[in-house]
Amino acid sequence: MLIQEELSIQEKLEILSDAAKYDVACTSSGVDRKGKAGTLGNTSKAGICHSFSADGRCISLLKILFTNQCVYDCKYCINRSSNDVARTAFTPEEVCQLTIQFYRRNYIEGLFLSSGILHSADYTMDLIYQTLKKLREEYHFHGYIHVKAIPGADPVLIEKTGFLADRMSINLELPTADGLKKLAPGKSRNKILTPMKQIQKGITANRFELMEYKKAPAFVPAGQSTQMIVGATPENDFQMMMVAEALYQKYDLKRVFYSAFVPVNHDSSLPSLPGGPPLLREHRLYQADWLMRFYGFQAGELLSEERPNFNVLLDPKCDWALRHLELFPVEINRADYYTLLRVPGMGVKSAQRIIAARRNGALDFDALKKIGVVLKRAMYFITCSGRMMYPTKLDEDYISSHLIGDERRKVLDITSIGSYRQLSLFDDVNSPVLTGIGGA
Repeated sequence: MLIQEELSIQEKLEILSDAAKYDVACTSSGVDRKGKAGTLGNTSKAGICHSFSADGRCISLLKILFTNQCVYDCKYCINRSSNDVARTAFTPEEVCQLTIQFYRRNYIEGLFLSSGILHSADYTMDLIYQTLKKLREEYHFHGYIHVKAIPGADPVLIEKTGFLADRMSINLELPTADGLKKLAPGKSRNKILTPMKQIQKGITANRFELMEYKKAPAFVPAGQSTQMIVGATPENDFQMMMVAEALYQKYDLKRVFYSAFVPVNHDSSLPSLPGGPPLLREHRLYQADWLMRFYGFQAGELLSEERPNFNVLLDPKCDWALRHLELFPVEINRADYYTLLRVPGMGVKSAQRIIAARRNGALDFDALKKIGVVLKRAMYFITCSGRMMYPTKLDEDYISSHLIGDERRKVLDITSIGSYRQLSLFDDVNSPVLTGIGGA
C-alpha cells in the first residue's frame, strides 16, 4: 500500500490519530519541569490535565502515529501490512506544528507519539528523533513528550531520543513468546526486551550522573512503560500477572498497561468475541496491578496455577481477603500500616490517615468514615476497640453474597455493550477549528 503524500495535514491527522487509539500506554507525566523564559509549556509531576473516557483511556495528549505504514503483518493490528487501509505519514515539521498549535489552543499539554515501521526500524526511529529534536530545540517546547522506542532500532538512536523524551515505552504486545510467534511473526521477545533493558540501564546510570552533575541532561525522567493485549491469545490472568511482576522487578517499569483485545481484523488465528472486548477482565487486571504496585501484594498471592483467573464478581482484593479469613478481623487501633493496606475498602491514603489519627486517640467507625474508609466493604474485616460495626459472621459465603450485590452494578457498567467506544481525537475536537494549522 503506497503512502498518500498529497493529503493535507488535517487529513493526515484524522487518519493517524484514529490509528493511534488502540495504544493505551499513555499516562500522567511523573516528572516535574517548570517553564522558563524562551520556552513553551511545562510539565507537572501531578500529571497532565487528564480527561478519561468511560473505559479508562487517557485522552489528554495529542496521541498520534508518525505513520500507519508498517512492514509487520501482526494479525491483531489494524495497520498490518496486508490490510487495505489508507496509508500516510507525517513529516517532523508537521508533528511539531500540530503539537504547538494544539498546545496553544489548550487542547493538550503533551505529545504521545507512536509509529508503525516505515522502511526499517532505524529509518523510523531516526524520524522520531528528528521530530523530538526539532520540537525541543527549534520550537522550544518544554512540555511532556511520551514516545515509542522502535524494537530493533540502533541503540544510539534510542539513547539520543531518550535525552529528549520524558517517557519512553516499548509494547510487549502479548505476554508469551508463543503468542508473539503465532500472531506477530515478525516480532520476538528478544527484539522487544533488548531496548527495554537499554532504557532501564540508561535511567539508572543517569540517576547517578544527576547526583554528581545537577545540570546533566535527564534521560527518560518519567521512566518507561509497556502494554499487553488482553484476550487475543489464551494466556490466563495468572500468566499475565507473573509477566507484569517480572517486568516491574527486572526492568523497573513505571506502568504495565492492559488493553482489551478489539477484533479489528478477520483472521482464523484470532478469537471470536461474541460478548465484545473483555473489558471486565482488563479492569480486574488493572485492579490487581495496582495491588502489586502500591499495596505490597505479589502475583502469587492473588492467583495460582490452581486458581489462574480472577473472580469476575469480586475485585481482587476482596477475593483475596475472603480466601484468607483467618487473618481477619483486623483491629484498626493496633494494626500496622501494611496490614491495613490489605483490608478491603482501605486505600493508601486512608491507611496513612489512620496511622496519623491514632496518635490522638482510639478511632471508631464514624472516624473511619470521615477518614475515607469504604465501610460497606471494610466492615466485614475490621474491628474498632474489639467491636465490629454490625454483628457479622466470618463466613466466606455470607460475606461474598453481600459484597457481590454491591459489585454487580459496577460490573454492568463496565460490560454493558453501549459503554465501549474507542476514542477518536475528533470526538472531542471539532475539525473546523483546526483550519489554518498547516499555514501557521
